[in-house]
Amino acid sequence: MRAVRRADLDHVIEIDATVTGLEKRSYWQRVYRRYGVGARGERRWFLVAVMDDRVVGFLIGEVRDWEFGSPPCGWVFAIDIDPQVREAGVATRLLAALGASLRRAGVRKLRTLLARDNTLILSFFRSQGMMAAPMIALELDLLDAGAATEPAA
Repeated sequence: MRAVRRADLDHVIEIDATVTGLEKRSYWQRVYRRYGVGARGERRWFLVAVMDDRVVGFLIGEVRDWEFGSPPCGWVFAIDIDPQVREAGVATRLLAALGASLRRAGVRKLRTLLARDNTLILSFFRSQGMMAAPMIALELDLLDAGAATEPAA
C-alpha cells in the first residue's frame, strides 16, 4: 500500500472501467488533482495497492468535519480492486491502511455510501465490521421535480 503516483492513474482508470463498465478519464484526473497531488498536508488519502509492480486496487478517503452535525469522521468514497485479485485481501489491507491513518488523525468513525443493490461492496464492508449508520441519504430528481424546485418569481 502506498500513496498514488501520477504514473498510477492509467491503472486506476483501467480498474474502474473494468469494474463499472465506464471509462471516466476526466473524472479520475480531477480526483487525482484533489486527492493525489492536492492532498499534501490535508486529511485526504488516495492509496493504491501494488502487486508485482502493478496497481491492483485503490481507495480514496478523507476526513470531513461537522457536516450534517457529525464530529470529524472518515469517509471512503471510492474503493476498487482488479477482479483478478479480488479475493487476495487487497481491499481489506487498503481499508486497514486508511483506518490507521484516520486513528492517527484522531478520528473515531468511518463511513461510506453505496448503492442498495451493490451486494458485492455491501458484503465487503459488512465483513469489515461496518453497519448501518444513524443517517439517511435522501435525494431529489431535479428533472422530475419541476415547479417544486423553481424559485418564485
